[in-house]
Amino acid sequence: MRIKSMTATFGKLDHARLELEDGLNLIQAPNEGGKSTWAAFWKTMLFGLDTRDRDKKGYLADKNKYQPWSGAPMEGEMTLEWLGRDITIRRGPKGNTPFGAFSAVYTSTEEPVPGLTADLCGEMLTGVSREVFERSAFLGGGNLAISSTPELEKRIAALVSSGEEDVSYSQTEARLKEWLNRRKVNKSVGLIPKLEGELHQVEDDLSRLEAVSAAISQLEGARTELEHRRDELRSERDIHQRLAQKGLNQRFAQAEEDLLAAQTKLTALEQETAKFGALPEKELLKKAQGELQYLKVLDEEIRQGDAALKDAEEDYVQAQIAAQDDRFAGMTGEEAANAVRKAVADYEAAQGEAKKWSLLSRIFPLIGLLIVAAAGGFTLVERGTLLTIHFYLWLILLPLTALMGLSNRNTARRWEERGKKALDRFSAAAPEELEPILADYRARCQEAEEAALQAKTVRGALNDRKARRDNSRADLLDFVHTFAPQVTDLFGCSAALSRALNLDYELAAARERTEERRRRRDDLAAQGGRNFDTLELLFPPQRSPEETEKALAEAEAELDRVNEALNQAMGRQKAMGDPAALSARREALEEELSRRQQEFDALTIAMAALKEANARLQERFSPQLNRLAGQYLARLTGDAYQSVTLTRELEGGAARAGDVLPHSALYLSRGTADQLYLAVRLAVCSLCLPQKPPILLDDALAAFDDERLRLALDLLKELASGQQVLLFTCQKREGEALGIRNAE
Repeated sequence: MRIKSMTATFGKLDHARLELEDGLNLIQAPNEGGKSTWAAFWKTMLFGLDTRDRDKKGYLADKNKYQPWSGAPMEGEMTLEWLGRDITIRRGPKGNTPFGAFSAVYTSTEEPVPGLTADLCGEMLTGVSREVFERSAFLGGGNLAISSTPELEKRIAALVSSGEEDVSYSQTEARLKEWLNRRKVNKSVGLIPKLEGELHQVEDDLSRLEAVSAAISQLEGARTELEHRRDELRSERDIHQRLAQKGLNQRFAQAEEDLLAAQTKLTALEQETAKFGALPEKELLKKAQGELQYLKVLDEEIRQGDAALKDAEEDYVQAQIAAQDDRFAGMTGEEAANAVRKAVADYEAAQGEAKKWSLLSRIFPLIGLLIVAAAGGFTLVERGTLLTIHFYLWLILLPLTALMGLSNRNTARRWEERGKKALDRFSAAAPEELEPILADYRARCQEAEEAALQAKTVRGALNDRKARRDNSRADLLDFVHTFAPQVTDLFGCSAALSRALNLDYELAAARERTEERRRRRDDLAAQGGRNFDTLELLFPPQRSPEETEKALAEAEAELDRVNEALNQAMGRQKAMGDPAALSARREALEEELSRRQQEFDALTIAMAALKEANARLQERFSPQLNRLAGQYLARLTGDAYQSVTLTRELEGGAARAGDVLPHSALYLSRGTADQLYLAVRLAVCSLCLPQKPPILLDDALAAFDDERLRLALDLLKELASGQQVLLFTCQKREGEALGIRNAE
C-alpha cells in the first residue's frame, strides 16, 4: 500500500492537502504546523473515530480534540494505491456523528471497493488491528516506547513456532481467571460458595426434619411401651448386664484369635516379599504401569502409521505416474516452462523470417518489371523503336528477378516449416495452445511434489514413534529387572509390576490389620474382658417392691413428658415441609456442587499448566524479533550496541559487544532508549506486518544526535525502498542531513 495524497478538514487543518511520493517522505513544519494532526488524521481515516471515548482529567477524546477549528464538519479524503489499483477513501459526518459516513471507491471509476467497510478499512489495508498498528508502524507523538497487546503478542509468538497461534497467554490467563472467579473467589463469593451455602441450609432443614421424624417415631413407640416397661425394667437391666459381660468375654476371645491370624498372615507376607528383594517405591511402580499402557498406545499408533505410510507412498507413486508426459520427458515444471517459452520464441522468430522472405519474393519481380519498363521507355524515346540490342539485354532481368522471387518464396516456406516444427514437439498448432498444456503439466508436477512431502512427513512421524517405543520398552525392562531379573517381555513386566504392587499393598494392609486387632484386644481387656465363658442360662429375676415402685413412678412421669413432646414435634414437622422435596433438592445441589468443584479443580490445574508453559515460552520469546531489532540497533548506534532482548511485555534491553548482561531501557539515555524502541518497532513492522503499510514517524528522531540521526536516515531510506515512510519533523536537521547525503 502507498499513500498518494490526503485532504483533511480535521483539527487545525482546513481543506489542507498533503501530496506524498514513493520511498522516504520528509515533511518539515514548525511547531503547531499540523504534523501530529496529519498523523492522527491518517490513523483515523484507517480505523475510524471512537465516538464512545470520553474526556477525562488531563485528556481530550479525539472526537473533541480534532474538531475543525474553522467550525466546518470533520471530513477527509485519502487517495492511495492498494493491490495495484488506486482507491479513494472518504469519511465525513453522518447526522451528529463525526466521521460516521464512509466510502471506499476505485479512483478511476468511483465503483465501490468490495469488502472495504468502515469497520474493516484499517485492518484490510494494513493487515493488522488498530492496537498492533499503533505499536508498530504508527510512531506518533514522539513516544517510541512499545507495550504489548494480546494480538501483537500472538503475532510475535508466531515467530517462535511454525504457524499462527489462536490466542495469547494474557487472553487465556484472563479468561481462566474470569472462569475461576465465577466459580469461587473466596469463601463467600462465587457459584461454589453459593451452592455450598444453599446445600448447607437444605441439609440443616433435612437434619432437623429427620431429627423431628425420628423423635416422633421414638415418642410414639415409647407411648405404647411405657406401661410394660414397669414390669421389665429390673429384669432387663440385670439380663443386659450379664449378657454384656458374656458378650465382652466372647469378643475378647475372638479378638485374640483375630490377632493371632493377622500376625501369621503378616509373617507369611514378609517372607514372600523377601524373595523379591527390595521393592521400588509404590509411585515408581505405578509410573512403570503407566509406561506399559503408553507402550500399548504406541503400538496401535505405529500400526496406524504403517497403514498411513503405505497409503502415502502409493499416492506418491500414482502422482509420479500421472506427472509423466512425453512432451516434457524428465523435466520439472520450471524446465517445462522454459522449453515452452523457447518454442514460442523460435516459432515467432521463424514467422518473422518467413514474412521477410515472402515480402522479398514479391519485391524482386516488381523491381525487374519496373527496370525493364524504364529501359523500354528510354529506348523508345532515343531510338524510336524497341527492337534494339540494348532493350533485349534489359529484358534478361525479368527472368532473373522472377527466379530470385521464386527462391525467396521457397526460403519463406522453409522458415514457416521450421516454426511449425518448434510447436509440433508439444502437439500444438499455435502458441496459444501451449499455455493450457504447460499449466496441466505443472499442476501434475506440483501434486507429485506434495505427495512426496506427505510421504516423507508420515515416514518421519512413524520412525519417531518406533524410536520412542523401543526406548520406553528398554527403560521399562531395565526398571523391572531391578526386582524381577527373570522377566524378558512386556507380559512378564506387567505380571511383575502387578505382583509387586499387590505385595506392597497386602503387606501394608496386613501390618495395619495386625495393629488394629492388637488395639481392639487391648481395649476389650481394659473394659474387663476375659477369655472365659460361664456357659450359664440367664432368666429374668424377681424385682423388689421398691424398685418396681420407683420404676412405675418414673414410667408415668415419662409418659406425660412423651405426650407433650410428641404434640410439639408433630407441629414442628408440619411447619418444616415435605421431606421428599428437600431430599431431591439436596441431591440436585450435591450434583451441581460436585460438577462445579470439578470444573474449579480443572481450571486450577489449567492455570498452573498455563503459567508453566508461559514461563518456558518466555525463555525463548521471539528470538527472530530480538535478532532483527539488534541488527537495526547496531545500525542506529554505529555498532555501539549490538544486541536487543525483549520481555513478553516488550520491555527492552540493549547490550554492547563486551557486556555480560543487557542494560534495561531505564538505564539508557533518552536518545539511546528512543533508538532501542525505534529498532524494535521497525523489526515488528518487518516481521509482523506482511502487507507493508506506510511507516509514520512524528518527531521520532528529535532526541538523536547528529551522527545517529544520519545513521537513522540511512536505515529509513533503505527500508523506504520497499515500504513508504512518512517522517514528520519540526527541525531542519533531517532535511540538511538528507541533503548532505544526496550531495555525497
